[in-house]
Amino acid sequence: MPESAPEIYAFRVNAELLVPGQRLVLDELTLAPLASVRVEEDDLGTPALVVAELEDGESLRIAYGSAVRVAAPAPEKNASEAIRSIPTDEETYAAVLAAAEAAHPEDRAVKELVTRLARGLNVKAGSNLQDVRDLAHTLYVDLGDAENALAVCGLITGLGFDGNYGRWNWIQGALALAAQITHEAGDSDASAAFAQAVRAGDHAESDPLKAKLSAELLQRQLNEPNLYDREVQRAAESGDEHSERDWRILRLNTLLYLRAHGGSQAYTDAELQRRIRTELSAIRGLNLDL
Repeated sequence: MPESAPEIYAFRVNAELLVPGQRLVLDELTLAPLASVRVEEDDLGTPALVVAELEDGESLRIAYGSAVRVAAPAPEKNASEAIRSIPTDEETYAAVLAAAEAAHPEDRAVKELVTRLARGLNVKAGSNLQDVRDLAHTLYVDLGDAENALAVCGLITGLGFDGNYGRWNWIQGALALAAQITHEAGDSDASAAFAQAVRAGDHAESDPLKAKLSAELLQRQLNEPNLYDREVQRAAESGDEHSERDWRILRLNTLLYLRAHGGSQAYTDAELQRRIRTELSAIRGLNLDL
């Protein structure tokens, strides 16, 4: 039988990334421990359905790529509490935006992004997804507001990879940022889940030749990443602080992506953490001068 609990803390994960031992959140009081998980394909060989067998013998059939909620340990720090409630309706969506704006009423970038997003979230529009990612990025990188940044990330981190890499780029950015924030908060389970979700599109190509080329490209991105060293140095030497900041933000995004993949041959996780801290400090320092 499913378990009941007075309080449930949860994070979202794509159904195909579920593993035995996790507990699905069926509603606000009910948990369903997983015994096994398997993926079924359609008649063309494309993953289509995830069958989750529960410990009580029942099973759940979930569409491949759909996001489900999984129980997590109660958060120990305030920043991590943002994953407790996943925004799912317009009222909660509006509350997340209102909280971000209320925390930084004088910040022009936050106000502009919140104003655009207040018109509604169209998850099929790349520009909307970019605004969500940019708002979370501004809150965390520029303003040091991890709690609101994580809540904003939660607006789109439950979206699965649908084959559109343009849209996925922004969702993936929010996932990588959420993985970093929860890692800093000491919430290793949530951080690992977000990091795992970042990789959802890595092996999605079904055509063998395209899949091989995609895998080779991914390895180059991980082992020979472009960290914009020349561009950063050139901007710094010329005193162009605006350009230097822009290049450092691109570098930071790459570092977050690498960290979500567990590091690479070029950079260990510890080295990535050090470099992420360095970039955050540099970007925030440049903000003071601009």
